[in-house]
Amino acid sequence: MIGPWAFGRAMLEHFPLEPGAIYLNHGTVGVTPRRVLEAQQAIRDQIERHPARYLLRELSGLTASSGLEQPRLRAAAQQVAEFLGARAEDLVFVANATTGVNAVLRSLSLEAGDEILIPNLAYGAVANAAAFVAREVRLELPFPVSDPGVYVERVEQALTPRTKVAILDHLTSETALILPLAEMAERARAKGVLVLADGAHAPGQIPLDLPGLGVDWYVANLHKWAFAPRGCGILWARPERQPGLHPPVISWGLDGGFTREFDWVGTQDPSAYLAAPEGIRFMRDLGLEALRQHNHALAWGAARMLMDRWNLRLETPQSMIGSMVTLPLPEGLGSSPAEAAGLKDALLFEANIEVPIVALGGRLWARISAQVYNDLSDIERFAQALEERL
Repeated sequence: MIGPWAFGRAMLEHFPLEPGAIYLNHGTVGVTPRRVLEAQQAIRDQIERHPARYLLRELSGLTASSGLEQPRLRAAAQQVAEFLGARAEDLVFVANATTGVNAVLRSLSLEAGDEILIPNLAYGAVANAAAFVAREVRLELPFPVSDPGVYVERVEQALTPRTKVAILDHLTSETALILPLAEMAERARAKGVLVLADGAHAPGQIPLDLPGLGVDWYVANLHKWAFAPRGCGILWARPERQPGLHPPVISWGLDGGFTREFDWVGTQDPSAYLAAPEGIRFMRDLGLEALRQHNHALAWGAARMLMDRWNLRLETPQSMIGSMVTLPLPEGLGSSPAEAAGLKDALLFEANIEVPIVALGGRLWARISAQVYNDLSDIERFAQALEERL
């Protein structure tokens, strides 16, 4: 085991990041550990030794017997499901959380006037999917916020007899908040509203028990905080929500059952899915609880250090922070989306610092991701680079 004393920049040897880069953006598309990339390449090599046997017989068991105890995708799904507190038969792989959202929304039987409730803090691509399939109603959630209970009350107040589905975040993207998903879902389901949970940032960042959340569907990425290769997400569905649920690409498994239909959507590279268990093993070898504690302590420590340094106030309570934190920046850096984009570019191209900058509520904010290869020296360099631009 790699002990927690090794966390920080010494961990960079386990990741293929560019030397000298300050990478504070793990939450966007993740960074895949070297050993997971090696496991993925070994899978690709194995496929190429006998492609038809591997893909058509062994991968999903769709077309013929393989001689394996279970199809390779189901074996990988079993390990991922256990990590998420779920059953393998309720979980399928998808390319990313947005693909999972599309699968659910485009499988719904909606009528004219039916509404999909979606928060203003939702990820943009998810909001686009909702707008594509039905009339959507935006749920206005305040940010910043000091009491997560406000979000629970806002969800309940926004539900109407026309609301068929509520899309609720578990961790928000731009604002990096852990939301009270179980409580929000309870209020929605009490009024007969189905709940689609967007947990894109959750696996690896916080402990999960998917059935215990009380949602109908849960989508997430494994290539962000769970160290899977890029292009690896999951869709979990309650057993009663699986009939009629179809992947966005219809292929040979049509009407063959939930896992059968999603496990084969045509010829593609399945190595990211099959290597996902190696990402979980990597986290466990590091010490899963130690990893989460390091990341949370660094995110929260960065917040306190920078807010004190810039004489600013962060309203977000520590309980709503995981491995990411979104912080207000000094007013002299700008307030518009164009200024946010310009500052983000300047940090990258002039200081080799990768961090998202967004414009919210008339000022600029930075979303800092804390991962095991980061430490406070990265935060110090970020602060100095910003202050040089004031």
